Amino acid sequence: MARKTIFQQIRDLDLKHQGVLAAYLCERMLPNYDLFHVSTEFGDPKVLRGGLNAVWDKLAVNKGADWQRWQEKLEECTPSEQEFDVLGMFPAIAACTALSSLMQGIEDRDAAPLLDVAKISQGSVAHFLELGEFADIEDAGQRAVAIEQHPLSHYEIEVQQAMVAFLQDSADIDKELVREVRAIARDEGMSNLGL
Repeated sequence: MARKTIFQQIRDLDLKHQGVLAAYLCERMLPNYDLFHVSTEFGDPKVLRGGLNAVWDKLAVNKGADWQRWQEKLEECTPSEQEFDVLGMFPAIAACTALSSLMQGIEDRDAAPLLDVAKISQGSVAHFLELGEFADIEDAGQRAVAIEQHPLSHYEIEVQQAMVAFLQDSADIDKELVREVRAIARDEGMSNLGL
């Protein structure tokens, strides 16, 4: 039997587990936005932090939030490709897009946007490598192989697989488990781009 892809494994989790995984992945992308903000002075990292804190609270104790208002605030903080020409812009956009997807999935109780967070996180790693380290590789096929074989790409998939396995072994999502997952993300001390 063929081994399930990471995305198939995520789809097999129940909705609450998928929410915790998506919040964990967003936590790992937030530092990319912070670095972009420091270098450009655009946006407000407190909005992303506050929005993600609201999600963690929802997951831990089912605390309600005005998700539409958070989405509006997030939209105001999302950089535009037309305004910036720096490599850090794309990871910052990815952090905002992932958090927006997470909030949408939580609000709608829909697994699709939660799965999108994992795809966005992997995609942001690939895009970062494509525009950075591998920008000089003109052949698209060679560039794709180089990205796929890069340690950062492997690490992203390994991190997602490790958290999926951890959540598969956790029958119930309670306050303690949410706190533990959040601490794991913060204790890593670096973003999904290794920054």
